[in-house]
Amino acid sequence: MIVPFLGAGPAQAASPGGVIAWGQFDYLKTQVPDAATSGVTAMSAGGLNGLALKDGGVISWGDNNYGQRAVPAAATSGVTAIASGWAHELALKNGGVLAWGNNWYGQTLVPAAATSGVIAISTSSLHSLALKQSGQVISWGSRSDVPAAASSGVTAISAGGDHSLALKNGGVIAWGSNSSGQTTVPAEATSGVTAVSAGFKHSLALKNGGVIAWGDNTSAQLDMPDEAKSGVVAIDAGYKHNLALKTDGSVIAWGSSANGEIFVPTDTACAPVLDISAGDQLSLALKDPASPPCF
Repeated sequence: MIVPFLGAGPAQAASPGGVIAWGQFDYLKTQVPDAATSGVTAMSAGGLNGLALKDGGVISWGDNNYGQRAVPAAATSGVTAIASGWAHELALKNGGVLAWGNNWYGQTLVPAAATSGVIAISTSSLHSLALKQSGQVISWGSRSDVPAAASSGVTAISAGGDHSLALKNGGVIAWGSNSSGQTTVPAEATSGVTAVSAGFKHSLALKNGGVIAWGDNTSAQLDMPDEAKSGVVAIDAGYKHNLALKTDGSVIAWGSSANGEIFVPTDTACAPVLDISAGDQLSLALKDPASPPCF
């Protein structure tokens, strides 16, 4: 989930909950393990996997062809944030980034600059971002470039397919591939923005409770429903779909429906949701355990 924050990494749920998954069943991505059905405080939907954070330890499920389910001992306690990419995983512990899984482009070779002083992490495909306490962005993997504007003063980050977003002084900074206009920031996203999220070839920003979208629209990623234009508190862009969390705890989804990733299940729609995460044809929600049963 990408929510408004200033400080220590991706925001965690106000209280623990249970993970609900829907979308593509391949690689068992939607088969949430029993351990992640309660007590979870953060989660992340990736390309081939799902991650959950519980009692400071990382839980991983889905594909394991690249060892991404082999959570290292260091990530079994003391973790404060997680991020799932395309078969590689990240965790934040004591200000340092831990990484494991696919390493085709050096995604798991954490640079020295990201081993301390980190307050936020993000990944979605084959590159990763870390945000330092100083407001500096670090990038590694398939893309390691960072513009001068993102070397200080940044308060939020999001890694997309082959582009990245950063939030600075309420304005969006975007860099990387612009094949579909995903780094061409619209004028309305240059001020007053409180959160950003990068999809595969599209980008999202949250401003005054409404979602702003630009870039690729081949799967209607930019065709926002009216419900996403106000009262939104959190956003997350997946491969070709989006999720938004409303103030009443309801979830809005739009974009690609290739594997049902935008069809929010009834047991999620009728109960307050604490957290959302969109991956590659995969959607996750963290449900409030105290919510009434669905009928």
